[in-house]
Amino acid sequence: MASSLLLVVVFVFDLIAFALAVAAEQRRNTASVITQGNESYCKYDSDIATGLGVGAFLFLMASQVLIMVASQCLCFGRAMRPSRSRTWAIVFFITCWVFFSIAELCLLVGSVRNAKHTKYLSEHSLSCKELRKGIFGAGAAFVVFTGIVSELFYVSHSRANDVPSYTGDTGVRMGSL
Repeated sequence: MASSLLLVVVFVFDLIAFALAVAAEQRRNTASVITQGNESYCKYDSDIATGLGVGAFLFLMASQVLIMVASQCLCFGRAMRPSRSRTWAIVFFITCWVFFSIAELCLLVGSVRNAKHTKYLSEHSLSCKELRKGIFGAGAAFVVFTGIVSELFYVSHSRANDVPSYTGDTGVRMGSL
């Protein structure tokens, strides 16, 4: 049977990751060209979006680790019995990892590029590049998808393991020979 406590904890972690990703999208840095005398340079506002993106990355990672440890990552532990739940568990497992990878990639790339623009940009470059709108937003959307599919995976995996084993006669006996 699926653990309700685990499902609640994973839901809360995914909700926090989603909120941090949305906040990072709202707080992306912006640049402006400042001219002082003969010198011009780019001035960026705060770098809070990088921290928010990394926080979302870590909460989503913790959520995924909890689900995979609880289900033994579908690779370890006893074999699941053939059933419809096992089929769905395998489909949700693959989908969960695809969505998780896309979400983590969006959050990581957004955080790195945001930090690069605010901290590591040369003062001699006047391109004043900003982080493209929507990178953290895409990460937030895939955080939601990952949360839904990972919980469906866990429930399907638990149901596949809860199927009672077959105790009837399993084949032809050779005892009468």
